[in-house]
Amino acid sequence: MKKIKTIFIVGPTASGKTDLSIYLAEKINAEIISADSMQIYKNIPIASAVPTMEEKRGIKHYLQEVLNPTEEFSVYEFCDISKKLIKEINEKNKVPMVVGGTGLYIDSLLNNIDFGPENDPNIRNELYKKAEENGILSLYEELKSIDFEFANKISCNDKKRIIRALEIYYTHNTTMSQKNENSLKNEGFLNPLIIGINYENRENLYNRINLRVDIMAKNGLLEEAEKALKENYSGAKQAIGHKELEPFIKGEISLSEALENLKMQTRRYAKRQITWFKRNKDIHWVYPDINKDYKNEALKLAEDFLK
Repeated sequence: MKKIKTIFIVGPTASGKTDLSIYLAEKINAEIISADSMQIYKNIPIASAVPTMEEKRGIKHYLQEVLNPTEEFSVYEFCDISKKLIKEINEKNKVPMVVGGTGLYIDSLLNNIDFGPENDPNIRNELYKKAEENGILSLYEELKSIDFEFANKISCNDKKRIIRALEIYYTHNTTMSQKNENSLKNEGFLNPLIIGINYENRENLYNRINLRVDIMAKNGLLEEAEKALKENYSGAKQAIGHKELEPFIKGEISLSEALENLKMQTRRYAKRQITWFKRNKDIHWVYPDINKDYKNEALKLAEDFLK
């Protein structure tokens, strides 16, 4: 089977993935598939930092603002939809480009993870019930005892992935780590070029994050968070930007304290993203703070790859 050349743009939050990907897409006739677990949702454009129509500059984007924030969206669904989109984009003689910072989405697609048959919804419902009654940390400890390797890769508060891993285990009697390892043996249909964007001086990235939070606050993040809390956006509640403002909305801390906490949590998230992506030795990194011509550096990588 002929493999489809696909470009991936990855990196931490606020690093400039959107700007770089749109620049490249214009030059190489690409369409963009978002690999961001929050940009999939409607009604949270500020917290998710989804690009505006003006920023997209006419480039076709997929998997952005298509789900109601009360709906769940899994890595299984992301991979299933993305594989179909990559084939459709390729059939139009355009270049498929996958852009985002959700490492699990990126790796699962790159590694052609086989998620197998659907899990038992009764088991899933029971796990969610246990999470409500005993807290997600109790399920995280349960996952650690079953599959320490996978548990160590995800946040102890990542309810969706914790429950997904447990339901796979209890439905199919296999761990997520075993499942991922088996999938690596299955050769996929992608021929990928992975370009990562990062900053040699971490403070330069952190300054971008701090500035982004200030801009988000000016653009109405608080009002967006208040609506999300009121309407219980269950699917999108993991979005950084809403839960950090909840203590202010409840009158527990000042707005300045909430925004400083949001900046700190976003910086921590960026650090985790960098750690995740740095494990992949196939990523070609560009650094805007040491090469002002980084966009053309990335363009040359893309053009050489597509020859």
